Amino acid sequence: MEWTQITINVKPSDIDLAGDIANMTVPYGIYIEDYTDLEQGVQEIAHVDLIDEDLLKKDRNVAKIHIYIDPEDNPQEAIAFLTERYQAQGIEHSFEEEKCEEDDWLNNWRKYFKPTKVGEKLLICPSWFDIVDTEGRVVLDIDPGLAFGTGKHETTRLCLATLEQYVKDGSTVLDVGCGSGILGIASILLGAKGAFGVDIDPMAVRTAKENAKVNKVEDKFEVVCGDLTEKVEGKYDIIVANIVADAIIFLSKGVVEFMNDDTVYIMSGIIDTRVNDVLDALKDDFVIIDKIFDNGWYCLVAKKR
Repeated sequence: MEWTQITINVKPSDIDLAGDIANMTVPYGIYIEDYTDLEQGVQEIAHVDLIDEDLLKKDRNVAKIHIYIDPEDNPQEAIAFLTERYQAQGIEHSFEEEKCEEDDWLNNWRKYFKPTKVGEKLLICPSWFDIVDTEGRVVLDIDPGLAFGTGKHETTRLCLATLEQYVKDGSTVLDVGCGSGILGIASILLGAKGAFGVDIDPMAVRTAKENAKVNKVEDKFEVVCGDLTEKVEGKYDIIVANIVADAIIFLSKGVVEFMNDDTVYIMSGIIDTRVNDVLDALKDDFVIIDKIFDNGWYCLVAKKR
């Protein structure tokens, strides 16, 4: 199938906000080219000085965001949405549009997905990347494929850093909208005895299972295809949902039945303009014990009343 690749050119200083806005247009993530700190980034993460000549020739004055539009969707709708949001934020931008085969874009973003430090303990690493020095961090090998979750986006980083604080040896974890499986797998690597993931997208379920095998935790991580909690049973010590505000509001109406008295409920994917809507929906059944903000996104931590 032919997909549409939309490349968005922005100033490097605008890349974080522009990337967050672009990520709203597709369910499976984006990839970004930003070479402003190429040498420093490579040295900090890979601890090597040798950098490919083609990378060194990249333009440092422009950052590029790549998104891919499904053949069944209209790319002009995405461009119209992005134009409106970028103009509202005063972000100078331009678009390039071209057709590409599905196999081409599935592999294209891999060139730009590099190891990422998250929190105090984790190092998120592409499954095809060899780490020279882990610096004592727990390595989570991930291949997101078409599923959301590389550890790059603020919402995923917020969840991972929060899980570090609450996962204990022997914890049980429920990951609603598990995407690539990154949160459930990280929980196990941090000490949880098991995790249960659910996602409405069959491709995400396949990806999560493959990532569990790569990280050798497939015997502790069960993943099923379903809508929110429709296939969930039992109770869990930690429930994490990195989805969107409306889904969290809906989920929170019934998630209490899967919680113990001390269960920690971690929610992210909440853009700042919707956080009050989520807080209002939670107030009758939950007590907020932590609220973390990063670049326009919130992560909420709650316990049941």
